[in-house]
Amino acid sequence: MNIKDASGVLRGLIFSLMRAALGLFSYGRMSAFGVGDGKIGAILVINLDRQPQRWRRVRRELGRFRTASGAPLLSITRRLAAVDARDGRAVAATADVDTTYRVGDQLYVQPDARLEACFGANEPVRMTRQEIAVARSHIEVWKAVAAGTENHVLVLEDDVWFKRGAAAIIDRGWRAALRHCKDEGGPKLFYLSYADAGGTAERIELGDGLFHPLRGLWFLSGYVLSRAGAAALLRAMPVIGPVDLWMNYRFEMLGALALSSPAILQRQDAVSDNSYSIIPFLARAGTVDAASGSLPSNRRRVGIVLAWTAGGERESLAMGLSMLGLRVRVFDGDEDEVEVQDLPTLFGTFDAVINAPVAWSALSVVTGSADAKFLIEEAAFPPLGGLMPLPSGRTFVLPDDMSDFEGWGPLCAFLGLDEPTQAFPAGAERRLRVFRDDRPISAQRITVPLFRRSASQLDDSPWVLPAGCDWHPSTSIADRTSFAEELSAHTVMTTDPSLRTLVETFPGNLASFENEGLLHNEEGIRLIVSKVEAGARGYRSGAFASVQAFAHGRFEAEIKAAPGKGLVTGFFLHRDAPRQEIDVEIAGMDPTRMLVNVYFNPGDEGATMAFGYRGSPCRIDLGFDATLDFHCYAIEWQPGYIAWLVDGRVVHERVGWDPTPLPHLPMHLHGNLWPPRSEELAGKIDDKTLPATTTFRNVSVKTKSVPSALKATQPA
Repeated sequence: MNIKDASGVLRGLIFSLMRAALGLFSYGRMSAFGVGDGKIGAILVINLDRQPQRWRRVRRELGRFRTASGAPLLSITRRLAAVDARDGRAVAATADVDTTYRVGDQLYVQPDARLEACFGANEPVRMTRQEIAVARSHIEVWKAVAAGTENHVLVLEDDVWFKRGAAAIIDRGWRAALRHCKDEGGPKLFYLSYADAGGTAERIELGDGLFHPLRGLWFLSGYVLSRAGAAALLRAMPVIGPVDLWMNYRFEMLGALALSSPAILQRQDAVSDNSYSIIPFLARAGTVDAASGSLPSNRRRVGIVLAWTAGGERESLAMGLSMLGLRVRVFDGDEDEVEVQDLPTLFGTFDAVINAPVAWSALSVVTGSADAKFLIEEAAFPPLGGLMPLPSGRTFVLPDDMSDFEGWGPLCAFLGLDEPTQAFPAGAERRLRVFRDDRPISAQRITVPLFRRSASQLDDSPWVLPAGCDWHPSTSIADRTSFAEELSAHTVMTTDPSLRTLVETFPGNLASFENEGLLHNEEGIRLIVSKVEAGARGYRSGAFASVQAFAHGRFEAEIKAAPGKGLVTGFFLHRDAPRQEIDVEIAGMDPTRMLVNVYFNPGDEGATMAFGYRGSPCRIDLGFDATLDFHCYAIEWQPGYIAWLVDGRVVHERVGWDPTPLPHLPMHLHGNLWPPRSEELAGKIDDKTLPATTTFRNVSVKTKSVPSALKATQPA
């Protein structure tokens, strides 16, 4: 499992030039390959249909060698089409792959004390679509080897190169492998390429440049497999988890061998778009300092998109276009008509608009633009019967029921965008108003706010208004109905079992959250940040989260924030996959202001969208020092609207596209105290001021109904 970043554009370019130059030279014969007993009789290369350049590079790499008889190594090489993660049918559940594995499986291959401390061994991990596709690609290879005529086959992924001296290393290793396995006619599984799992691999040294791995090898980029070995792997299925992880459990059964030093390496210029299911767990454990996420790179090429749908209960098309990296606005049909003079502002802000009530004159202008494309659901044709004909070459007709729309392919080809690896979404319910532009007009804003607000730098993402909009925080949102009166279930959770102590961390946090960083006393929950001599991060602190995830409600706590530079007290709602968040943060260096923030990423539950590290922050002047006494902070989150309250007074509000769509999926309630890496956010931490403490009391949630997980904990 290669989770390393690319080595950089310049390094990758230099690498490509060097490999191309070396392609002019022959590396001679590999006596391990050829026809007959004791030879590796074939090479199978796993390659995606949409990546022919990789197939050309592998062919160029193999073209430098010849077999034992002098024939080109390419003469025994065959391409096998890889399973594409972008094909929903190809990565659907099958009997071949069990898509859920355990953190304990990761720990078996690569022990990690931080990961083990943060998560139980039985914590479930769900494979990404890319991991499923890779596993199924190797399974197809095993089927081909088992059904073939060659006793041994070299399996290669398409991002490999042969290091200097590879021919001699492989020949010497192959002769040694044949001697060690002479009774079986040769090795069943022989690794020519691998990565030692963080230096923790367990092995039995055999001499002759070989070892027998017991566990701890990553990658399946280059391995020799026998027909008997392939048949044994097929009998042992389903593959559970990433295929290179699962292979570690098969080493003993297959009597696996490996070269003492790998002869085949992964290219530095082959940047992978794979995402890995274990990365969020490693990031929370502090083992890696990065989180998975992707942002479409070619969204600027699409031009403008005007779409009409049949108005179903779920907004599938809107969510799909958003996942492609477009800023999407949905209309309800009762808005004022879009006139010609409105077009520059509308399409200067949004890339795609859906069900817009476009005036005839404005539509005439749009249809005349070569940059405009049109999408229409079949069922939307009758309402559009009175419209002028749309240009056929720039119009794409979608099926009536978008739930049956299985593939991105035709839509992405029409728009000129890359297909995402996520499944096409069912979309958010219409009532959640995810993509509505509900920003108030200037006349609806109070000109003298009670609480002064100032915007901070925003993320540059397709889910935040573009910089040209010059967003400023709204001072008041008019005509909001009282949501609090609808909330019937109230749970005080300060000492409630529905809160759990977190043992983890996250990228950008200098501290690790540990049990010792959270204490209960008569005041409530105390979170304590302190300097520690040992540990990966140098600081220890505390954090908690609700066991239950909530879909809207009122969330509040009385908080006395921690003083001191370099410290942040956090009270927020959060979720992963896709990442969404609503924040309250108080920096100890500036405790008379609080920072409010929203992170939005599109997708259905499970979509691995996690772009952005600033969000859409705004600082609010409180009028008091939050570190001197307790004050009540609340987040009121309802469909299409968020309000932040301090001591019962609304200090900030957000609606759709102000300046982001609003989170729409269930989130957990969190509280924490942490020292950020960013000195811009909180200043530089002063160890002399530690330990420092934040205290929470009367943490509570109000919802419309009592979640089943909380029913037993309701106060009498």
